[in-house]
Amino acid sequence: MDDRTLPTLEELDEMARVDIRNVDRSKLVDIATVKIDTNLPVEERVKDYIRQIKNPYCYISHGVVVKIGFKGNRTLEECLKTCLAMEA
Repeated sequence: MDDRTLPTLEELDEMARVDIRNVDRSKLVDIATVKIDTNLPVEERVKDYIRQIKNPYCYISHGVVVKIGFKGNRTLEECLKTCLAMEA
């Protein structure tokens, strides 16, 4: 994945399996640097967020490596849309 494209489903699956005990911190994005453009439609906000954060499952927050997961029937995209819609 480069800065212009979104990850494939296979890449997202691989990102979700990252082990935070062994992750290379230098490859993670600090969530404080991610800017949400509330002028964009929700779907575009999700895409922009993923482009910026690189790995939506694992990032840095306040100097701490954070790993998130999703349970249930909702997809990552659905969960992100809900979260990013709250930013509007």
